[in-house]
Order: sequence, then C-alpha cells, then structure tokens
Amino acid sequence: MGKETPAEKSLNLIRGRLCDPSYVFRPLSASSDSNYSKLKFIVSTSITEGCNNSMLLLGPRGSGKAAVLDLVVGDLLEQFPDSVSVIRLNGLLHSDDNCAFKEIARQLCMEHHLLFSKMASFDDNSQFIIAMLRACGLAHKTIIFVLDEFDMFAQGKQRLLYSLLDAMQSVTSQAVVVGISSRLDADQLLEKRVRSRFSHRKFLFLPPSREELDGLFVHLLSLPADSGFPSGYVSRFNDKIKNLTSDTRFKDILKTLFNANTTVNSFLKFIFCAVSLMNLESGLLSLENFKAALSSMQRQPKLEAVRDCSVLELYLLVCMRRLEVKEQSSYNFISVMKEYKAIHDSFHTSDYYAQNVCLRAFEHLRERQVICYAENRGQSQTGEYRLQKLLISASELHQGMRSHACCPAILLKLLDH
Repeated sequence: MGKETPAEKSLNLIRGRLCDPSYVFRPLSASSDSNYSKLKFIVSTSITEGCNNSMLLLGPRGSGKAAVLDLVVGDLLEQFPDSVSVIRLNGLLHSDDNCAFKEIARQLCMEHHLLFSKMASFDDNSQFIIAMLRACGLAHKTIIFVLDEFDMFAQGKQRLLYSLLDAMQSVTSQAVVVGISSRLDADQLLEKRVRSRFSHRKFLFLPPSREELDGLFVHLLSLPADSGFPSGYVSRFNDKIKNLTSDTRFKDILKTLFNANTTVNSFLKFIFCAVSLMNLESGLLSLENFKAALSSMQRQPKLEAVRDCSVLELYLLVCMRRLEVKEQSSYNFISVMKEYKAIHDSFHTSDYYAQNVCLRAFEHLRERQVICYAENRGQSQTGEYRLQKLLISASELHQGMRSHACCPAILLKLLDH
C-alpha cells in the first residue's frame, strides 16, 4: 500500500473523531452546569461517602444520554479503579426478570472472577446479587447499575427494580442505579412500592443550542497544527472550515437540518456524510459536500417513486391529479382511462397505449404504494372498477416529474393547468 496522502489522513482522523463519543461530548460537558458535571458529582459522592443513589437520564434519542454517562463512568473508573464495578443491562434484551437477574449474576461473576452457573434458579441469582451487594458494601466498593431503555423494566411486576432498590435501603449495600430512557414520564410508570424507594433524581438532556453546535462543528473538523500534516495544508483546511461557518448558504443548510432534527446524533450523521464526499484531490471540504449530505439525509421515498415511474405511469398519475382538480374525489381505472383518452384526443400525443398495458401500469403504481384503494368495500369487484386515490400531493408529483429524466413536457403543462 502507498503512503497516505494528507487528504486521506485528515479524512480518517475526522471519521475517528465522529465515531468517538468521548471526543464529541467532551466540549459539550465542559460547563459546571452541564449534566456531565452534575452526574459526576452525585456518583462520585456516592462512591466516596458510601451512600446509595438512583437517578434517571431522560431525553430524546440521540441527545447523548448514554455517551455522557459513559464519560462519567470512564472518568470514575480511572479515579477509583478498585472501588467501582459497572453492570449494564438493556431493557430490549433483559426486560424479563429471570433474564435480568441471570445477566447481573453473570457480570458480577466475571467482574470478581467467580464461577457462574447457568443452571442457577431465579431465587439463587436473587440471593447471590443481594449477598454481592452486601459484600461490596463492606469492602467499600460501589456497584453502578446502568439500565438502558429503563421504561422496558418498568413493565410487568417490576421485580428487578424493586429488588435492587429494596436492597439499597440497607446500610451495608453501596450501589447506584442509573436509568436511561427516551420517555419523559418513565418515573410515572413505576409501581408505588418501587417509586417509594426511588430517589427521584432526573436529568433532562435537551438538544444543544445553535451556538454549541457551531462550536462542536469547528471542534470536530479543525485539524491540529502538530499532528504530522503539512503546515500549509492545515492552515488551508482550517481556513476553509472557518469560511464555511460564516457563509450564509451554509447557515441555511444547517437551519434546514435543525428544523428536522436538532439532536447531536443527527448532526454527527450529517457531518459524516459530508466528510465522506470530500474531494481527495483538493483535500478540502466544500459547500457542495454539505448540500449533498443534506439531500441524502432528507430522502423522500415518494419523490423517488415518481422519478422511477415509466412515462405511461406518469400519464396515469397526471390523469388522476386532473380528476381531483375537477373535484372528482373518487375514481377508478375506467374513469382514469377516459381522462387519458381525452388528453390523447386533445393533444394527439404519441404516448398512447392499449388498455391492458395501462392496467398493468396502474397495478404497478398500486404495488409501489403511489396509489391505493380508496375504501375497503367492493372487494368483490375487479381491480379496474374499484375506487382509487393518490398517495402523493400535487407538489410532490410536480417536483418528482420535474426531476424525472424522461418526463414529456406536455405532462408538466397539463399538471400546471
């Protein structure tokens, strides 16, 4: 393999940053008022003072709940290497109580180099977990239980949550339960006996502000001066990034992106798409890269379906749209064919096909879910007599036809009038 060019090296560096949650969320957690600082203070206090705690991290998916918690846990493992043990469960995998207790027992056995028995019963695992909590408490070792998809554990009898929180009422235990959920009402799902033992600490993860995202953009894409890149390349690359952030067209792209989704996860996907489209010859990011990234994230299946239609299928769609304009809200294949024939007789178009060919094209549109049956009644009727309706709007049809490679000009004219 040949030597890596500066462009390839910068591409790999930025991709690595985007895939590293600690690098992404570290600048967003720098404030003393951030969730990272508050969470770290509470958990570290629980470790140093030997007390029990429980809390919930709430916010939309992609807002960084798990990433910030991983940052906190990583820092605490470095700070207290012999005083912290982490048990991770996911509600999508371990919502069943038997499965959850077995998984906790397995992870505890791995952590403390004990022999794990797959044949152990639910009661055996429950007693083992309580005994381990007591033993770790006496050894001044805190067990951090991370329950991802917390709302899934709050279904059913909630035996896992009750057992953990009830065991934490003992002065000999030393544990922290951290639930992660995208449901803001997750704590309201708890039973009364579980809620009475819960600490009711909640951390709300809101999408970052526009200023924070602008700072994150520069943080992720700026190249360091002392990283082995040619100095001229680094200055050109960083200047290009600064120029982009001040470009009004780029700000409009970001505004369009944030109108749809303001989470960090969506922002990272957007940057990753743009970086992947970077021209390796110039080695610089351009405005076109970000435009293409935005369009790839805003895929519209209906427009793509129209762009993939044959010319005959476009004629049928235009006929249905013209029938709707004439306030004919319901129509079947026969009425569409009458409109199709009227267009041919008026404009003498060359694109005229037999009725059986049109019927196959009509059925193909229904298979692709561009049109559908207007009602469930009349199932005994054959397809050409059943009422149909369009599943795309006039603007979507117009936009799809304008981007179609072979759309006849007459169809756009018919659609506009």
